[in-house]
Amino acid sequence: MARTRHLTIAVAAAATLLAAACATDSGTGGTGGTGNSAGARQPAGEPVRGGTLRLVGGGDVDHLDPTSTYYTVTNGILRSYARQLFSLAARADLKKALEVVPDVAAEIPTAANGGLSKDLLTYTVKLRDGVQWDTAPPRAVTAQDFVRGFKRLCNPVAGAGAPGYYTSTIKGMAEYCTAYAKAFEKDKPTPKALAEFQNSHDISGVRAKDDKTLVFTLVQPAADFLNILSLNFASAAPQEYDQYAPDDADFRQHVISNGPYKITKYVATKEIRLERNPAWKQEADPIRHQYVDAIEVKQGVTEPDSVQQQLEAGTADLSWDLPVPTAQLPRLASSGDQDYKVFPGAITNPYLVFNLQSKNAGGAVGKLKVRQAIEYAISKVAIGKIYGGKELNTPLHTAIPPGNIGYQEYNPYPTPGDEGDPAKCKQMLAEAGYPGGLTLTGAYRNAGNHPSVFQSYSADLQKCGITVKGLPVRQGDYYGAFLQNVSLAKDSKWDISAPGWVPDWYGNNGRSVAQPLFQTNCTAGTSNYGCYSNPEVDELIKRALAEPDAAKSAALWHQVDQKVMADAVIVPFQNQNTPIYHAKRVKNALYLPAFQLYDVTNLWLDPPSP
Repeated sequence: MARTRHLTIAVAAAATLLAAACATDSGTGGTGGTGNSAGARQPAGEPVRGGTLRLVGGGDVDHLDPTSTYYTVTNGILRSYARQLFSLAARADLKKALEVVPDVAAEIPTAANGGLSKDLLTYTVKLRDGVQWDTAPPRAVTAQDFVRGFKRLCNPVAGAGAPGYYTSTIKGMAEYCTAYAKAFEKDKPTPKALAEFQNSHDISGVRAKDDKTLVFTLVQPAADFLNILSLNFASAAPQEYDQYAPDDADFRQHVISNGPYKITKYVATKEIRLERNPAWKQEADPIRHQYVDAIEVKQGVTEPDSVQQQLEAGTADLSWDLPVPTAQLPRLASSGDQDYKVFPGAITNPYLVFNLQSKNAGGAVGKLKVRQAIEYAISKVAIGKIYGGKELNTPLHTAIPPGNIGYQEYNPYPTPGDEGDPAKCKQMLAEAGYPGGLTLTGAYRNAGNHPSVFQSYSADLQKCGITVKGLPVRQGDYYGAFLQNVSLAKDSKWDISAPGWVPDWYGNNGRSVAQPLFQTNCTAGTSNYGCYSNPEVDELIKRALAEPDAAKSAALWHQVDQKVMADAVIVPFQNQNTPIYHAKRVKNALYLPAFQLYDVTNLWLDPPSP
């Protein structure tokens, strides 16, 4: 009963966000969205099997290991080869696309079916029949495989982007992670040593009762626990993964699939190819399909205009990691082109983050007044223009964006028309002890709109005396190999950077906005890129997560927002809508709000041959 109520709350909270998109969806097999004159999709028709779905773009994956993957474009293909107990299903009705549904689990645990205890602390999850690994011969996915997946979450090699989701909910998880880290403070984390630790240590709150039954014990009730179990971090892991260090080069050549597709070729920075997994059974997968024969990702094309030309010419089907070119947005919006859609956002993308570990310029970005000066310096309107202007992007003043629990509009660092205030910036720099200015290193992705974003904010900072030296980072390395590598932050390799954040789920989602970005966490794979730590914020997060009353919880999340912005931990730039274009032969393109992508396991190609 409590779980049903949570899902209802999630849909209601996101209804405003998605209303415009859903209102325009008149096709039974199409997506919602706005951005063309008709504002609707035609029915997709009967599914067509065959063909190769061609994605083209600039960079590589952050990881292929489901334990560590956190880049949205990587998650777009991970969905085709790694399954979780629960998931989000692609739906034409975008409100339904926010609902957690069973994946490898046979059903949603409830009090009525014996899956949820009266105290809301114990979840018993039954696995469905027929889910298999593509081993030789195919082998059933078991409860023990999921236990192994949870144990890998705390590995000290690649880590996971949001371990706090699990350490703050599952009994014994925090202790297990602490012990895992301590075990390798001095010893080299070889594959054998990692596997030995995992196989000799247990998480008290994750137990395989038998091959088909998992039992989770929580430290406190968590209305969003099924959302947490739906994330890629909670994927099953076959026993063969004990042979490899998480996500190392060897692992990437031996990824094992339990989804409709399997990786048959991976060449770093160049190509990824997935083909149909013969071990997968449609009757054992309620949310995915196997319409196309193969999925091909071609990398190395870093200009959005080039990708757009290929999509319109029909030589490619989807963009891999690049946006619709800004200059093309007005033409596409006025053309009535049914292959162009704009989906509403409730995200922080991009935003400026400070490396609080940096010692550059006398530890400048570690000083509050320097960060506050930068808050005043940047023109959010100018950055919005890079992404298509005010019709697509709204200047953002808060750490929690609209459409997420805890959001309340306020503006702690106002500037005239959101265009920046160089005089105020100069004044605060002088007060911070930098009357003559300073020099910082700004890391940025080398593809898409990101070089322009860097140029925009660095020009604003130059106006108030801050010189920013650019550090280009290859797009595919930006998150996994760079920002989430805490040793680079501690070695002062960068001072500021402009990542983006898409909440992992909507509705009752304070845990998926504030916790990963602002709770103390300076370990491998963290999404708290600058290693921010404030005990008051940590305590507020803890209280918000434990608060069963929705209104009181929202008030606590807003206090988190206020503390974070008072500490000037990030400079929020904008809440960004998402324009997407696909080739004409792509049918049944269903949008996943939590991924900002179309679901590659539900679309088909008509005609299947180019």
